[in-house]
Amino acid sequence: MPAEAPPLCLVWGPPGHGVTDYGADVARAVARGDAAARIVPVGDLSAALGAVRPGERVHLHATDRLLGRTLEDAADALEQLAAACRLTLTLHDLPQDSDGTGYDRRVAAYRRFFAAAEAVAVNSEHERMLVSEHLGAVPEPRVIPLGTRAPAPHPDAAAAAPTDLIVLIAGFVYPGKGHDVALRAAAEAVAALRAAGRPVGRAVVRALGAASPGHDGDVAALRARAAELGASFEISGFLDDATFAASLRAPGIPVAAHEHVSASRSMLDWIEAGRRPLVVRSRYSDEMDRLRPGTWTLFHPAELAARLADAWEHPASTWLASGRSLAPTLDDVAASYRAWWDEVAR
Repeated sequence: MPAEAPPLCLVWGPPGHGVTDYGADVARAVARGDAAARIVPVGDLSAALGAVRPGERVHLHATDRLLGRTLEDAADALEQLAAACRLTLTLHDLPQDSDGTGYDRRVAAYRRFFAAAEAVAVNSEHERMLVSEHLGAVPEPRVIPLGTRAPAPHPDAAAAAPTDLIVLIAGFVYPGKGHDVALRAAAEAVAALRAAGRPVGRAVVRALGAASPGHDGDVAALRARAAELGASFEISGFLDDATFAASLRAPGIPVAAHEHVSASRSMLDWIEAGRRPLVVRSRYSDEMDRLRPGTWTLFHPAELAARLADAWEHPASTWLASGRSLAPTLDDVAASYRAWWDEVAR
């Protein structure tokens, strides 16, 4: 008997949103392996309901912020969609303690997401554990790790190292992303290098992206903090895909130091660009280090200044060796989704 066609892949949200873009990446990978795959981009519940056929199998990558203005609106929208089709979900941004005052409402919303769907996937064992720790008695999700895009061509030689100690942090600027930690560590690293007689220039933290909506004040605070430390904070603003990709390969030390991560697309952005970033240790980054060994350098927060100084002196350490495997790829992930969907359909 021929295999059943894959579910309709709904891609919900604006291009540029990490969850939307990743959902589109997975959908295109599914379509590469099966010409019967159907992909429909939607921007809201009305468009989603208009795209599905009654009783059709549908898959959606979702996070609460994409689905409604409030958590309750998001849960209402997902329940209405699930009533019109046979819905499976990949959930992103799982509730955790760092959610603060919104924690109880996020837990309630995500429990409703689980109840509405036929089955749920998450992107890491860490997230599966978050489900167990924070959502209680909901069905255990399938774990399908984030997949990588095709890597960029490896340079013949890494770009010439700058005199300045430049820290590169990819993505939106918001509290907890690690920019303030990087500023302190960069200033300490420059001081240590100068004390050792090394010809180092300024300490610079460069954000490759714009301020997250509502966080322009954080940019001003980071600039003020940098001035206090004798360092510089720079922010690129919005970058289109090509410019962002080029910026990841610019001279500097790639760092991912964001707190409270549940799964990180920006970590994959770095390795797809051929970089080997410094990544703060966490349950998630330890898991990713086991999954793709040798593609990042993990550090404890107290070690960052020393790691930055070492990377400044040995810039080749911030680049991956040519030919390094980045598996699982998006095509690997698409195969995992196909197998899971077939199990759910039985």
